[in-house]
Amino acid sequence: MSDNEWCKVLIVDDEVLIRQGIKYYVNWEEEGFQIVGEAANGSEALELIEKTQPHIVITDIVMPIMDGEDLTKIIRKDYPDIQVIVLSSFSDFEYVRSTFQSGVTDYILKPKLEGAELLKALKKAANKLTGFQVLHKSYDDNLSPIDHILATIMSGFSEDIDEDIIKDTFREKYYSILGISMTHKEDTNGQMVKDHVEQALNIHFGDIAIYPLMKEDYDLAYILNFKLNKLPIIRRNMKELSTSLSGTIKGISLSEPYNAIKDTNKKYQESISTLKNCRFYFPDKSVFIYDELPAAPALKETFNLNRFIEVFKRGEFNESFHYLNGYVDYLSHQFTKDVHEFKSFIGNIIFNITVLLGNLHYDNKQLDKEKYQYFTSINEAVDIHETVGYLHSFLEEVNEVIISKMNDKSDTNIQKLLDYIDQHYAEPLNLTEMANHFHFNPSYLSSYFSTHHSVGFNEYLNRVRIEKAKDCLRSGKISISEISGMIGYSDHSYFCKVFKKMTGMSPSSYRKSFI
Repeated sequence: MSDNEWCKVLIVDDEVLIRQGIKYYVNWEEEGFQIVGEAANGSEALELIEKTQPHIVITDIVMPIMDGEDLTKIIRKDYPDIQVIVLSSFSDFEYVRSTFQSGVTDYILKPKLEGAELLKALKKAANKLTGFQVLHKSYDDNLSPIDHILATIMSGFSEDIDEDIIKDTFREKYYSILGISMTHKEDTNGQMVKDHVEQALNIHFGDIAIYPLMKEDYDLAYILNFKLNKLPIIRRNMKELSTSLSGTIKGISLSEPYNAIKDTNKKYQESISTLKNCRFYFPDKSVFIYDELPAAPALKETFNLNRFIEVFKRGEFNESFHYLNGYVDYLSHQFTKDVHEFKSFIGNIIFNITVLLGNLHYDNKQLDKEKYQYFTSINEAVDIHETVGYLHSFLEEVNEVIISKMNDKSDTNIQKLLDYIDQHYAEPLNLTEMANHFHFNPSYLSSYFSTHHSVGFNEYLNRVRIEKAKDCLRSGKISISEISGMIGYSDHSYFCKVFKKMTGMSPSSYRKSFI
């Protein structure tokens, strides 16, 4: 491994929206890191590890085919130099203890995943790489001393900065971060919009010390240095600036004042995050000042996915959609909620409903094909209205599928058979006896399952049993050996084998994911 190169990172997660979110959390190359690939499970990750030779692997724990725990063990055995950062939705530390024992570098809860936390874990992992120095974008040797100090602070290091240089540059006690989001990098004449923005800044902030801080894609950031009594002027100037640059910028934000230069990176992360969130949740507003943001609604309980699933499975669709839409409306006003987290929630709902329709024998083939386009559209949505609009479009298609099924009387007898399986799954069932019981030809019945469910009778029966097992496992009260007998498996080891094959994880791992 050579010194002073990009630190290569591989992202492993079965959720597309989570992988996309991770890619946008960090200004990767600015920090010395480079994403070399993405994988949806441990098996795909191992193939990419061989090809790309990453220094760091960021992996989810619960994934199909091969989970993060098994992947970590293989990495530690076959690629001991690779550092592993584990992501999980589970707050139970006991569950992930085995991954730490396998030698992971760090562990981050998905609900708490954000840029600063991820960057901290990446730097911690990079520091453990033997004989390796992360390559940062080189700074111009002609940069002033204050430029180098700010670059150092923005890289996450604030020790040993020259206080004399700080005092010579920033004469006032207070700082704030001014964040600006541009509509385009260039205007119709090919001129850089940044130059136009900075000309306007000089006009509107001529009496306030302002210093360029950072540029990220279409976002600009500046550090303001001022006396506290200048805040009313800064507020007024921001609103005038927004008006004069209408059509050129999407939004402008001001962080809470602070008085320690070493806090600049933290305030920058908070300011840019706030600006991005506010642009998403309030697309009709353009000026966001730290103490002028609207109050968020009172906190509600988190969305109960199990409740939603149970109501949906009972066929009470209006009730399930009413519950879902009410919660989405509540989230739409929680502007402090991370945008990627909100989009992930919508994407997960679409995924779960698609699976539920299939399990309930509705014709979900078209929706199953379209769900990935929905994921992509949601990920690229620019505001709350567009994102929720995709969910409503999806739910309209779901309603059409449900109504079509209700109006189709041709499969009444088959539905009785499927209902019978759902009620008697714990009993010894086989294709011949089922066919005789319902006066079907066994060959026809076998053909029906292959045509309408893409699986044979036994595979279908296994699916029903495993879904029942998952319900029992989520309750956390019945032993796994008891569950295997309750759902029709006399051989406990065979039940575990079938469960692992169909879900990608063992029954015990599945149970722990809901604790």
